[in-house]
Amino acid sequence: MQRRNFFKALVATTVAATLLPSAFAKQQASNTRKKIKPKRLKAGDVIGLIAPASNVWENEEIAFATDVLKSFGFKVKHSKNLWQRYGYLAGQDQQRADDVNTMFADQEVAGIFCLRGGYGTPRILPLLDYELIKKNPKVLIGYSDITALLNAITARTGLITFHGPIARQNFTDYALANFKKILFNPVAPTELATPPPFAAKEGTAEKDNRLTVLHPGKASGELIGGNLSLMVKLVGSPYEPDYRGKILFLEDVEEAPYRIDGMLTHLWLAGRLEQLAGIVFGKCSDCRATKAPSLSVEQVLRDRFSNLNIPVLSGVMIGHIDDLATIPVGALATLDTSTKRLVLAETAVL
Repeated sequence: MQRRNFFKALVATTVAATLLPSAFAKQQASNTRKKIKPKRLKAGDVIGLIAPASNVWENEEIAFATDVLKSFGFKVKHSKNLWQRYGYLAGQDQQRADDVNTMFADQEVAGIFCLRGGYGTPRILPLLDYELIKKNPKVLIGYSDITALLNAITARTGLITFHGPIARQNFTDYALANFKKILFNPVAPTELATPPPFAAKEGTAEKDNRLTVLHPGKASGELIGGNLSLMVKLVGSPYEPDYRGKILFLEDVEEAPYRIDGMLTHLWLAGRLEQLAGIVFGKCSDCRATKAPSLSVEQVLRDRFSNLNIPVLSGVMIGHIDDLATIPVGALATLDTSTKRLVLAETAVL
């Protein structure tokens, strides 16, 4: 009898351990539904530069990133630990978390740019002061590994964050125009991540930036997402966004089709995909099969998405690309596959 009771208790504990993190994430999401918009950016603002994931190889790249930010007329404040390096991380976890917290607490700082992605933001999520961040709203922008930081902060505080360019890159005309229309001179409604115009001529057609409807429909919802591998890392944690009624945008880089399949299957098995209102898939850069036979990425997307009965559009300008759109995480948008457009329904900044 004691043995049977022991195993019953063990099974109950295991089930609770599996379900509670997800339930906790949902509770956190419902408790922070009040949306917070940061102030828009303008020339003369002080911008904090942080490295919450990996660092660059050489300090001159930090100088380059600083000059890129100064080109907007910003004044740049470096975080205390910006030059730290700890293997593939930009310093110890506490140092990187301290820099995030400090920049949000600094009343002089109007916005925060990430130096680069790489790896490491999930490690610092438990070390962030979410109440401090909530009380000091400001623009936070980056992409790739920064996905975890953006979605966790939005889920835990309600603050709209921005999936967009990092400081260590030159802005193309496309990236610049999209960045400024979201963060400098916001207008709503406005199209998000629409491919740049193609100069058609006889004997040519658009090849690189084609939009593909994987399932037709129209839906509205708040935006969540970013890098697929980072969204998967958040599943079941207290920092995972609530997927219910949301439009999920995804991208990835240097992942074989079977790995994209595995990550999307994980989201499907975890019950996340069925909760969504719509899906937008951007670019999967250098996502080549490492061995034959293999499914294509397009076929993987069709397998995972086509039976969800929600609108799904792929090929938009989100990803590890030069012409990168700025996407506000937590803002309301509408996806309409009949026009192949994702439209921001509200301004994301004040």
